[in-house]
Amino acid sequence: MEALVARLSHLDPDAEGVIRVVMFYDTLMKRRVDLPALARASAGLAGCVAGIRLHGTGRTLRFAPDGREATAPPLPVSMSEPVTLDDEEIGTVWLERAGAPGLLDDALLDRLAIAVATVVERYSPARTTMADPALVELAISATSDDAARNRALRLLGFGTGLPIKVLAVRSALPLDQLGGLVCPGRPVKAAPLADVGVILATTVDVTCLPPDVLAGVGAAGSPDRSWQQATTALRFATARQPVVHYDDLGALALLAHVPAETARDNADVAAIAELAPEDLETLDAYCTTGSLRRAADLLHLHHSSVARRLEQLGKALGVELTEPTGLLRARLALTAWRLLG
Repeated sequence: MEALVARLSHLDPDAEGVIRVVMFYDTLMKRRVDLPALARASAGLAGCVAGIRLHGTGRTLRFAPDGREATAPPLPVSMSEPVTLDDEEIGTVWLERAGAPGLLDDALLDRLAIAVATVVERYSPARTTMADPALVELAISATSDDAARNRALRLLGFGTGLPIKVLAVRSALPLDQLGGLVCPGRPVKAAPLADVGVILATTVDVTCLPPDVLAGVGAAGSPDRSWQQATTALRFATARQPVVHYDDLGALALLAHVPAETARDNADVAAIAELAPEDLETLDAYCTTGSLRRAADLLHLHHSSVARRLEQLGKALGVELTEPTGLLRARLALTAWRLLG
C-alpha cells in the first residue's frame, strides 16, 4: 500500500491521475480495509490530514500523512464531501490543508466517500435511518414468527432481546429526519407503511418532534405489540394533542375497538356529527382543558363568550356540559366521532 501511495502522490492532475486515484481506492476495497486504514491511506495519498466522521455514532477519525492519528489542532477544512448510503447522508469526509485544495482532491474525496459508505454497509448494520419496508413490516407484523422477527431485527441493527418502542407517525417531514429527532445518536430505523410512517427505536424523546407531527407511541417491548399500540394511539392524536402515548390512554383505548356502526348509532356521537366547525372547536377546547377559563385562553376569547357557546352546545347535545357527567359524555362522544375518521 505504501508503494502505491508513493507513486500516486506525485501524479499530474490529468485524466490519467484521476483514473489512478480510482484504482487506488478499488485496491483498498479489494483488501477489505476498515475505516482507520481508509483515513490513513487517504492522508498519505493527499499529503495532508484526512478525516472521516459518521453522524450516527459521532465517531471521528483524523490521520496525518505519516500514518499516525492527527493530534495537532485541526487546520481549516480545504475540501469536504458528504458520505451517503441509501440516499441518506450518514457522514462526512474532508481534507485539511493550509493552502488551496490539491488538483486531485476532488476525485480523492469522491472515492473516499464511496469507500466509507461501502465499509459501513459491509461491516456493520447500516447507520442509515431509512430501512427496507419489507424488513420493518416483518419486524412489526403480528403474523411473523419469533425466528423471522428476530432475524429482521438483527438485519435492522437491533440486538437480540432489546425492548423496541414503535412510533406511528403522519407528517410532511422526511421520516429519516423525524427518526434523528426522536432518537439522536442511537439505533433508529424508519420506513413508510401504507399511509403511515413507522419508526423503531430502543428509546425515544418525542418532545423533540415539531408541533405539526401527529404520532402514536407504543410501549417498549415486542415490536408487533408496540406497533398495534402505536397505531391505536395515532387515531387519538389531534392538533391540540399531536403526540399520544398508548399507556396514557388507559380505558379510552377501548373506544378504538367499538364497531363503527355502533358508534354512529349512538345519539351523542350523532349529535356531535351535526355540529358546525366553530362549535366543534369550542367543544374540543373545553373537553381538552376541562375548564371554561382555560378553554377561553386556548380560543383567545373572553370566558363569558365561551360560557354562552357552551350553554348553546349543551342544548344541542342534550347534556349539561358544566356538570361532570355531561363533560364526560361530551368527551367520549367527541373522541368516538373522531375515531370514525
